[in-house]
Amino acid sequence: MQNLNITKLIEEIRKFAKDRNWEQYHIPKNISMALSVEASELVEIFQWLTPQESSNIKNDPTQIEKVKDEIADILVYLVRMIDLLDIDVNEALYNKMKKNAQKYPVDKAHSNAKKYDEY
Repeated sequence: MQNLNITKLIEEIRKFAKDRNWEQYHIPKNISMALSVEASELVEIFQWLTPQESSNIKNDPTQIEKVKDEIADILVYLVRMIDLLDIDVNEALYNKMKKNAQKYPVDKAHSNAKKYDEY
């Protein structure tokens, strides 16, 4: 597996949009909406599956290809949003992980699916 290079992805997606004159449509509002649509398309794949079927989807070449496509679409829009808003994704990720560690301390969250405000 190759490491993800966000900077390279940003450049490739920016060029893809520019080559098609889509920059005029790529505004945060539209990209956030497109991201939501693609996430919903991923959800749709799993919607009526049992827990076991959802875990076994990786063994179905047709279905796992659909999952990969939706994940890629989600990533494209997420990376586009990072670019449009000049977000330092490393900083954002690590700051959020620090916040999550405070919200979900190991002693309370271990083996517990409750939301942080429920314990």
